[in-house]
Amino acid sequence: MKILRSSVFRAICAIVTGILLINNPDSTVRGITIAIGIMFLLSGVISCATYLNARKNSRGSELYDADGRLIMSARPPFPLVGIGSILLGLTLAVIPDVFVTTLMYVLGALIILGAINQFMALLGAKRIFRIPLWFWICPSVILIIGLFVLIKPMETAALPMLIIGWCLLFYGVTECINSVKIYKETKKYREITRR
Repeated sequence: MKILRSSVFRAICAIVTGILLINNPDSTVRGITIAIGIMFLLSGVISCATYLNARKNSRGSELYDADGRLIMSARPPFPLVGIGSILLGLTLAVIPDVFVTTLMYVLGALIILGAINQFMALLGAKRIFRIPLWFWICPSVILIIGLFVLIKPMETAALPMLIIGWCLLFYGVTECINSVKIYKETKKYREITRR
């Protein structure tokens, strides 16, 4: 059931993002970029706060192994990644237009990964039951569109975002259908094998 919920949640996120990209690609891309920036910023702030708290509460004791090598230092490591996350987050949140073109490639790559994920789920389910041909067509189309967006960059970000929006919508719907079908068939298979 957890896998079904995870797949359905992923599908709903894809559908919502797809609808937003279809309705207003430019504003949605800018909003997604700002949201990603805020997530990086928060992640970096939490990392730095954790570092400061650990440094303040460290007692100065060090842990060594039997050969005398230092396993754990008394001082926590400096949060270099946290500071990098803060800088990247501020940049994305304050000047998102710089990263809009890059985001097109990131979303294209996510679509490709989504298609590969659907192929892997179908391959896993194929071991248990027969998968109809049309189940394989959907991830194939999604994969081709994702590759097209990555290989053939376009001048304006609005057209690829519109294509990505439709593709995310298509991915979300097929992910829901696949998840429910695989869940039902797997449940049937488990009931049969228990007897």
